[in-house]
Amino acid sequence: MADPTATAPVSRAKERRRIRLSLQGGETLAGFLFVSPMLIGVSVLVLIPIIATLVLGFADWNFVQGWNGIHWIGFDNFKKLFDDPTFLKSLRNNIIFLLVVPIYMMVSMVLAILIDRNVYWKSFFKVAYFMPYISSIVAVAVVWQVLFQPSYGPVNEVLKSIGFHNPPKWIADPHYALSSIMMIVVWTSIGFNLIVYLAGLQSIPRDLYEAAEIDGANAWVKFARITFPMLSPTSFFLLVTGVISTFKIFDIIAVMTQGGPINSTNLMVWYLYDQAFNNLKVGYASSVSSVLLGFVLLITGLQWLAQKKWVNY
Repeated sequence: MADPTATAPVSRAKERRRIRLSLQGGETLAGFLFVSPMLIGVSVLVLIPIIATLVLGFADWNFVQGWNGIHWIGFDNFKKLFDDPTFLKSLRNNIIFLLVVPIYMMVSMVLAILIDRNVYWKSFFKVAYFMPYISSIVAVAVVWQVLFQPSYGPVNEVLKSIGFHNPPKWIADPHYALSSIMMIVVWTSIGFNLIVYLAGLQSIPRDLYEAAEIDGANAWVKFARITFPMLSPTSFFLLVTGVISTFKIFDIIAVMTQGGPINSTNLMVWYLYDQAFNNLKVGYASSVSSVLLGFVLLITGLQWLAQKKWVNY
């Protein structure tokens, strides 16, 4: 006969295991309940729209006609897309627009180093540079429209006063409109990058600079050998987010130029919006959105691969 004293520890162990599993199951359920609002929001507002956009890229659909107006046409939208000169112009403009990212990153890094080391009233300068970033983009656009006014705007009046008899027409000139928008984006983006760089500078140990000074290193050597390498994770973060943000430029284009003049400021997001809501070509706009998503993923992936060679963690 089985010894009941021998089976008792086994049964108690099984009971403890069952209780532990039930507690873990309850904790798992509670965890899902806590994160469910976020999961539902992400699914409804992000995942489902992305999937719907990718699917509608293969359809010819005017949403005014309702669901019955969907006609599946395969890859025709994508074939038409790369034969569309307006889309190719918007793609070219977006690639040129990428130049704003290294420009405002470089300016922000220099300003952050100067403010962190050599400037009093640091809080004042932080707020002053950050104000354009948090200001309403509509207000910013209206102010710059006045500044860039070709006939009597303050910018051209200053240029005339110092000897430029025929200053640029800025946003009214197809040759200068895109560069004018790029200047505004650089101006508005410096504040955010400056604050992030200042936070990165605070994390660099001062002992490194003291050791470099003892070794006789000048300011450039300290920047090249200490500051820049130690800020590389911060620069990588700002580079990735900055490149993605350039592909999302819409609001300042909508307020200032609506893609003109002569499509000189027509970027991919504005072209997508124009096709979807002005021309009511939802399927074609969805194909533009799919290509835009592909470019963002490709460029971000390339940055992640390249960061192994220059980012020091």
